[in-house]
This record gives sequence, structure tokens and C-alpha cells, in this order.
Amino acid sequence: MERLIKQLIEQKKTISLMESCTGGGLSNAITNIPNASKVLSYSAVTYSNEYKIKMGVHAKLIEKYTVYSIEVARAMAKTISDYTNSSFGVGVTGKLKKWDENNPYGDDDIVYLSIYNRDNKEYIDEKIKLIYSNRVENK
Repeated sequence: MERLIKQLIEQKKTISLMESCTGGGLSNAITNIPNASKVLSYSAVTYSNEYKIKMGVHAKLIEKYTVYSIEVARAMAKTISDYTNSSFGVGVTGKLKKWDENNPYGDDDIVYLSIYNRDNKEYIDEKIKLIYSNRVENK
């Protein structure tokens, strides 16, 4: 995280995050670094579908791909970047080895992460397979 903050400061770039399953864990890791306030524009924990939608993720996208998908992670990343006018937006969604009665579809051990680069309108996507049985370790 120190390297990330340093590079963003040097490049005069900003970052915003929309996290779900990590519950703000990524934002916490960033804000643990001195000078993070120079680059972190905004962070939202949108744990429910309702608040993802209120922030701008389209309900039809969630219905089509499920909330646990790279498509929704991408929408979260772009939405938060657009909302804050940040250079980079990060979207994180997935299950942490727990069945979700409100969203019964999708793997229980996959986290989807997407980084949106506003300057070139490109995404970097990661599908992360969880290896720990403990929720805290998976975050």
C-alpha cells in the first residue's frame, strides 16, 4: 500500500473505492498509510444490493449477472470513479465462504475485484479464489 500511495501522489492521481464483502478492509489498509488523504477521494461500503443500486450500479446488471460477478465489480469501479471524479475506481464484491440467502447464486469462495482507469477507460479485473476458512483472514 505504501508503494501505491507514493505512486498515486507522484502521478497526481486519486482513487475511490466501492467495497462490499471486504467491508472497507481495502480502504482501511490504504488509510493506514501516511498521506493517504492526498489520494483517497472517497470510500463506500455497499454491503447490500440496495445501496449498490443507490450508488448507481444498475439493478438489471445485478439481475443478469448476479451481484457476485466481475460485471458488477466493474460497474462498482466505474460508478465510484464517476461519482468522485477519481482517476481510479475500485470495485470489490464476492462471498467470503458464506452462503447468502438474499443472493443465492454464485460461488461461495470467489471475490471479484475490478480497477477502472478513468484516463484510458480501461479495467483491470481479478477473480480471487479464497483459501482461508476464516472470514477475517479472507478479508
